[in-house]
Amino acid sequence: MDFSYSEKSLDVQARVRRFMDEHIVPRAREWEETVHAGIFPPPFIEDLKAKARAEGLWNMFLPGLRDDEPGTRLSNLDYAPVAEILGHLMWSSEVFNCNAPDTGNMELLHMFANERQYQEWLRPLLEGKIRSAFCMTEPAVASSDATNIQTRIERVGDQYVINGRKWFITNAADPRCKIGIVMGLTDPEAEVHRRQSMVLVPMDTPGLTVVRNPTVMNHVAPEGHCEVLFENVKVPVANLLGGEGQGFELAQARLGPGRIHHCMRSIGQCEVALDLMMQRAQDRRTFGRTLAEHGTVMEWIALSRCEIEQARLLVLRTAWLMDQHGNKAARKDVSLIKVVVPRMQTAIANRAIQAFGAAGLTGDTPLAMIWSWGRALQIVDGPDEVHLRTISRLEIKEQKARLGNRRLDLLTGFPID
Repeated sequence: MDFSYSEKSLDVQARVRRFMDEHIVPRAREWEETVHAGIFPPPFIEDLKAKARAEGLWNMFLPGLRDDEPGTRLSNLDYAPVAEILGHLMWSSEVFNCNAPDTGNMELLHMFANERQYQEWLRPLLEGKIRSAFCMTEPAVASSDATNIQTRIERVGDQYVINGRKWFITNAADPRCKIGIVMGLTDPEAEVHRRQSMVLVPMDTPGLTVVRNPTVMNHVAPEGHCEVLFENVKVPVANLLGGEGQGFELAQARLGPGRIHHCMRSIGQCEVALDLMMQRAQDRRTFGRTLAEHGTVMEWIALSRCEIEQARLLVLRTAWLMDQHGNKAARKDVSLIKVVVPRMQTAIANRAIQAFGAAGLTGDTPLAMIWSWGRALQIVDGPDEVHLRTISRLEIKEQKARLGNRRLDLLTGFPID
């Protein structure tokens, strides 16, 4: 098990850091001011994207990228530290065409799109010309169990008719969002994991309404985490992704690498929070000493470093497992990182906010956003409870396979009833 980065990854990391320092960080304040003025996307984004693509820093997340497709192919392990660097600024991933949910959607289309779907939707996404949405979560049911999905997709002749309500649909407020992958119920009588399908729905299809863009922890995402209504939305049967009844399978295929990306971006955000906390601790004085000289703050700094290093190693192992043995083999590890990293993010951001005092509660630093996004990630892509359930069930299954008929009292020497 080797976590050392390849020469290719080290080169890309260095180039991404340099690009961030030279082109993205200097525009951070301008991005904030432009978006807060109601202009989204900021006009300079396309120029930055063109620069990144020209330097080969494009579509780095897709291990299966073909030679005739634009971008730089990296394994999950090699891309993980790149995603961490991109996480230093919330909006920087888009500059490299590596932003969610487009990454997951491109992976899904890469695996299952037919030739027409490839040319019409995947190719423009790979080129960075359009944005996309993934429409699964619903407000009326517990969508953490995807078998609960109620949006109806009925076949009528050579069309599918879609009726339902979705929400937390990222990118739906972005004017460049042109396509949504919609998961819904095609056969309510089928076996429970074969009832759902996915169809491609252009965002300008009649009957599709973006109802609102709810705030998330009191923050407004300009790209949107929107509520979307489907009222007799009609698309051709040819817009089916994969086969009927494959919706649950496609949803599972989509989530593994994306969760690694989320976690590594979160680790990047934790590094920012820790850097800010350490700088503040050295700059501010209370009771005759700097904050960094107080035992409590020293402990915050030390614990934060311990937690970051532990989490990073766990995520890298998950990426390594996925590269070596496939997504299914890393199922438990994906759940492990999905629980560990967001909890760490809120803990570290909370310490940093405390070190900043009142300033940490404002928009003068990114700490409030880092904290709130860590809290949101405990629900996004499956709530902690679902992942803990998965971990527990797999642990018990693995123990039974490991011990067979042997009793623990024979292994430990202690009687166990």
